[in-house]
Amino acid sequence: MDGLLIVDKPEGPTSFEVIRQVRRLLKEAPQKEPQQPEGFKREGPYKIGHTGTLDPLATGALVLCLGEACKLTPFLAELDKVYSVDIALGIETDSHDAQGKVIQTRPVPLLTSALLENHLCAFRGSFLQTPPMHSAIKQKGQRLYALARQGIEVERQARAVVVHRLQLEAWEAERIQLTVHCSKGFFIRSLAHELGKLLGCGAHVKHLRRTSVGPFGLAQALTLPAMEADVACLQRQLIPLDKALPWLPAHVLKADEAQKARHGARFKLQAPPGRLRLLDEQGQLLALAEVLDGEPLRYLRVFL
Repeated sequence: MDGLLIVDKPEGPTSFEVIRQVRRLLKEAPQKEPQQPEGFKREGPYKIGHTGTLDPLATGALVLCLGEACKLTPFLAELDKVYSVDIALGIETDSHDAQGKVIQTRPVPLLTSALLENHLCAFRGSFLQTPPMHSAIKQKGQRLYALARQGIEVERQARAVVVHRLQLEAWEAERIQLTVHCSKGFFIRSLAHELGKLLGCGAHVKHLRRTSVGPFGLAQALTLPAMEADVACLQRQLIPLDKALPWLPAHVLKADEAQKARHGARFKLQAPPGRLRLLDEQGQLLALAEVLDGEPLRYLRVFL
């Protein structure tokens, strides 16, 4: 089973715990392996990876890569994300979310759309953001959240991020709801924390839901209970390799070119320069490659 599976992650489990549950279910799901060359044998259990961690508090679209699709992880990790977030005002926590320890409470100012929009302007466009201590980023081989749990805070390097859209959806006396369309590497909990500082009252993420990762959204997602009830739905909802990177142009190879691609042999391809999905005449994805002007193509990934 090779392809993408979109899971609607519930609140509570980590992304890796979701992977463990899916791996268990895959042992029960009916397998429809494509025809393989004589003597081919898949070793061990199916590989499963994800393209961007969701915190235990967060719910929503978690893109899992199964089997050969794990080779696509670096390309999928670059995709933008869209979130719906509820931010609680007046309470600051050590983790900047509802699962952290309350460290300070302050009164919330009278909120108006003008006041909120004035502060939200600071988080639109391109800027540098410092990752929070409660994050999965590694520094000198250690996860930042592991250090944070020990009460250790280390200096973090700010990273370039982009917020394409930041929309105020609703607000009450001590709560605001936002939609955020952002680049990879953007931390919603940092947005909540910094907004709380600007308002002078502190804030934290109360609820967070990821609604899409690039072109993949909740409409394609399976819940864990649905998979438990019908393991065959994993196969039905699987996004095949040839549709996993729809934004890259597809190029159908001739039979002799396809044979070369299967073995990773470089050759000149009559196609515009840039990255391509290389398919055989049956529509099977053989490779991702980059066409260079006047030079043999360069392989980025070759698939079994």
